[in-house]
This record gives sequence, structure tokens and C-alpha cells, in this order.
Amino acid sequence: MKINIYYGGRGELVDPTIAVLDRMTDVLKSLNVNVDVTRYDIHEQKSQIPTLPQTIEGCDGIILATTVEWLGIGGYMMEFLDSLWLYGNRDLISAIYMQPVVLSTTTGEREAMLTLENAWETLGGPLCEGLCGYVADAAEFSANRDFEKIIEKKAENLYRTLSQKPKALPSSKQAVSQSVQRTQRIILTPQESEQLSQYVTDDRYVKKQKEDIIELSSMYRNLLGGAGDTSEETENELIRGFVGAYVPQTDEWLSFVFEITDEEKSMLVAAKGQEVECRFLSKSEAADAYDSETEQYDLYLRITLNVLTNITSGRETFQRAFSTGDMTARGRFETIRMLDRCFPFKED
Repeated sequence: MKINIYYGGRGELVDPTIAVLDRMTDVLKSLNVNVDVTRYDIHEQKSQIPTLPQTIEGCDGIILATTVEWLGIGGYMMEFLDSLWLYGNRDLISAIYMQPVVLSTTTGEREAMLTLENAWETLGGPLCEGLCGYVADAAEFSANRDFEKIIEKKAENLYRTLSQKPKALPSSKQAVSQSVQRTQRIILTPQESEQLSQYVTDDRYVKKQKEDIIELSSMYRNLLGGAGDTSEETENELIRGFVGAYVPQTDEWLSFVFEITDEEKSMLVAAKGQEVECRFLSKSEAADAYDSETEQYDLYLRITLNVLTNITSGRETFQRAFSTGDMTARGRFETIRMLDRCFPFKED
């Protein structure tokens, strides 16, 4: 049995949908050792979305999961559904059951789940009972045993549905869509599909484009007088601040990449025992860090120069900046607290 999970959220560490998907994956694998569960985080493969419909081949069922943060299912999931409509194999879709999973941190989770169900029915696929809910506190939600039982039950229902493949009455939405649809699916040969994706799936091409964008941005800033550019003196001050404040905490390497969003520069901070390294990354290294995000480093953090300066001046802490949303992070969430321990900056 093969099940694919397509996660359309932004990948935030505190996203409750991720915790739900992890639990469902564990349950599905425990029910049968032959269950193959593969998760696709769309935000990490946004350059390859046109080719993602090819991954549904051989699936018995899929889970479409997203988080409602302000309105609807979000852009990544919508773009994936668009690609299914344009490039997906309708014959394959017609035999694949879909279970929607939608959690909301605001409102509208039921409407979002209905959107996913309507989209899949329009594509011609059968449905499985979905899961939706509102989450006020992610930590409290994850620790609630009653909620965990509900999640486990939904995973079990998906497994039973895929095992039994129950028949359902025809859907009027499918019938009407087939008779009145005006947008025709783009039918591509294997050669045309390869040509379509040769750029969006070429890591070297995408990396070169990012480097060119960074170089052009720096060039235009210099033409405008260098406004907003991080001076060499400021870079050296940040480096000296991290090195001077370092307090050894562990004998294992910890590595953090700070993307200074308003300066389009990235800084690496790594520490182990008495050793500490702090330097700004080159354009190619910054592009590699952005692409790998959590694979190569413990944390990939996005922060403005002003907030980072407030932290190194002792007026702010990493934990408080993360809690207020002034800093976002991806990677090993548990290492965030190590930042304030390793670098206890003191106010001048």
C-alpha cells in the first residue's frame, strides 16, 4: 500500500499540522509494515511543483494537508492543485482516495477542507473522511491525549478505506465538471514534460538565478548610494559580538545560519566545546544554505539587522524574538534555547 502526503503549509516549527502528519505517519506504518508513506513538503519543492503530479503514480491514497493562517488553503497547495488540473493523469486520480487534513490557527478550517474536497472531486477522485480543527496553542494541542486519539482514528479510517476501497454513488460535481469544463488538461509527451521541467528542477540553474538576483540587488543599492547595505565594520562588530559572548555548552557541533532579510546577507555561527566560528557567507554558500535549509544546519533563521543588533546589544533575546515573530526559524526547534545559553549577550 502506497500513501503520499502533500503538505502545503509554510513549514513553521510550531505548525500543528506537521505534528498531526507525523502522528498519522507513525500510525499508518504501525498498522502494516508494507505501508509506504512518503511526505512531500511543497514549500521545499516550490520550484518543482509542475512535476509533482507525476509522484501520485502508484498511490492507493493521498493526504492533502495544509494550515489556515489567515484565509483559505494557501498558495502552495493551490499551485499544486492547479498543476494536478493541468498535468495530472485523470485516469490515475480516479482510483486514488484523498483524505484532507486542515488545521487552523485563526478561522475557516471547515471551508478550507471543503475546498480540498471539491477540488479532488472535480479532478475525478474519490474521498476519504477528513480531519479539521482549530488550534489555539500548538503545545497544548500536541499534549492533549484525547486529540491524539482522534488523529489516530482518522489514520486508521484511511487505512481501512484503502484496504476495502468502498464504492460510492456518483457525484454530480464530477458529472457537471466533465460536461461543462472549458479548461482542457494539457496532455504532454514524456519529452515535453522533460522540457517543461528542465529549468524548474535544475538546481544549478535555480542557484545561479538566486546568485544573480543577490548580485543585482547589491549593485543597485550601490548605485543608490549604498543605502541599507551592511558595512564591513558592522559585519565585524557582529562577528566580534558573537565570538566575545560565547559560553561553551556542549561538545557537539551546533550550527546556525542567520539570513539577514533586509540586507540579503547570511551569517554562519557554529560552536563546539571551546571552538566558535562566526563569518558571513559568500553568495554561493548563502544560496546553498537557503536550498538545504535544515539539512546542513541545526537552525536556519530569518531576522532583520535591527533585531539582530538589539540581541547582540543585550536589549533582546533570541527566545523573545522568536516568540514575538521578529525571528522565524526552521530546523531543530529544541536548539533555539541553546542560542541564548551559548551567547548570553549583556547590555552595554
